[in-house]
This record gives sequence, C-alpha cells and structure tokens, in this order.
Amino acid sequence: MGGRMTTRTAVTLSHLDALEAESVHIFREVAAQFERPGMLFSGGKDSVVMFHLARKAFWPAPMPFPLMHVDTGHNFDEVIEYRDKVVDETGVQLLVSYVQDDIDAGRVVEETGVGTSRNRLQTAALLRGIQENRFDAVFGGARRDEEKARAKERVFSFRDAFGAWDPRAQRPELWKLYNGNHRKGEHIRVFPLSNWTELDIWQYIEREDIDLPPIYYAHQREVIERDGMLLAKTRFLETLPGEEARTELVRFRTVGDATCTGCVESDAADNAAVVAEVAGTRVTERGATRADDRISEAGMEDRKKEGYF
Repeated sequence: MGGRMTTRTAVTLSHLDALEAESVHIFREVAAQFERPGMLFSGGKDSVVMFHLARKAFWPAPMPFPLMHVDTGHNFDEVIEYRDKVVDETGVQLLVSYVQDDIDAGRVVEETGVGTSRNRLQTAALLRGIQENRFDAVFGGARRDEEKARAKERVFSFRDAFGAWDPRAQRPELWKLYNGNHRKGEHIRVFPLSNWTELDIWQYIEREDIDLPPIYYAHQREVIERDGMLLAKTRFLETLPGEEARTELVRFRTVGDATCTGCVESDAADNAAVVAEVAGTRVTERGATRADDRISEAGMEDRKKEGYF
C-alpha cells in the first residue's frame, strides 16, 4: 500500500464572495442560453452593482450585451449625469426607451396633478424597448428582500408574449439549474441579485469601492413632507396648498421617478456610514421611500402582471 496521502484544505467563501460567484454564474448562464440579452440600467445602486458584476463575469472581454434605460423624463439630474458618465468611461452601449415617446404617440395617457407620477407608464416603454431590440432575456436588479411580490420571483422569470408575469407559472430552480426555454415573442427576466439584501449591496459597494450617484449620501436638499415621506422639491413635483419646503440633511435609499421617490434624514456621508445605518434599519427601502408602492396592498404584483420590472 504505497503512495503518499494528501490532504485537501477546504476553501470557505465569504458571504459576499458567495453572492458574487452566484451572480457571475447567472450572467454566464444567460450568455450561454440566449441570443440577445440586455441589461436594465437606471443608475440606481442595484443596477450599478449588477453592471459591476457583469463586467467581472466576462473580463477581460467586454460585456456581451447592451444597457437599456427606461427613462420617465422625471429623473433626478444627478442620476442622469452619473448614467452618462458611466457610458463615457466604459464605452458600453446604452439604449434609452423614453416614456415621453409613448405619451406623444398616444400609447399611454399621462395623469397630471398632485400625487401623480410616470412610474406606472414605464411598463409600456419597457415592453416597447424589449420588442424593438428583440431581447430574449433582460437582466433586472430586483432583490427578493425589497417587496413581497418580488420575493415570489425566480431568478429566471418567464414572461409571455405580452410581457406579463404569472406567479403561478414559475419554474423550479433546484440545484441552481435555470430553465430559459421560451417561444418566439416570449422572453425571460433575469435577476442576478435575487438573493442579495440591501445590506449586502452596501457592504459590496464598500468592499469594491464602487462609485454611485451622490444623492445616495448625506447632502442638504429642499424637501416637502407628504404622507410621512420626504419628497425632494424638484421641477417635477407639484405641491399642495399649505405644503412648504424646508432644507434637511438627507440621502436616498433608492432611486426612481423624482415625483414618487422619497429620501430619509441621514448624516451618512460615506459607504461605511451607510453600511452602519442600513444594518440598523427594519424597513426596506421601497417600503420606506417609494410612494408608488403604497397604491394598494398588491400594487407591485399587479404592475408585474402587466409587464413591469
């Protein structure tokens, strides 16, 4: 019984390394299964982390799919500036699907007045962008911890020819095996950050030193308090009689349409401070700062059934 015995040292990945490896695997799986994938990119923290992971997944080759932004026209200026800076610095292809184009063409009708937003109108622009670019898979930055409808999503989320989501038609994903089968006209929404939490995202941003739009950090801003939320005073926000703007030290936990995305009072001015702040919160960022999710108990699920993110 000759020969030498060898011992193997177990390699334990950190929590963030495991999440990163899972996301990288998902990106590569999509590249192998689909012909024309695309990635939704808003300039928000989740889409920025998703973009960072996608570049890692294919480095040193360029990312093999374009970015697509569904632009409501009511974005925060800082976010659009950041989006354009990312495109200039990385050379990635950016496709923009404008909600205004659908309004002008009469495909959707914009509600006006206090408390309205273009957020729901994004669905038409999203589906049009997918169809025009013939995407058969679309990456999104949604996470299961954000909202209960998103908690129902699989990593590969089947969408029918109308872009609709049926929570009863979800496919099993045992052993991280992903089923991308679909017919012509159908597509798959893919969520590489499904198993990440808001805290994971910020710990990863801190570890990787990822640049973000400045509104994610504490800054002085004019705000209006409405329904328990602080809304930024912008050219898009109509005010009610008696509402007065005041200046507060705030930051944004999530980024969306400026008319329905609130901010929180905060003095967290860097990544370490934000990580500490998020670690102590018990309300998700969408629950705390997104007025569009307060429409009804099933507001997000209803929109997803119509084709929303």
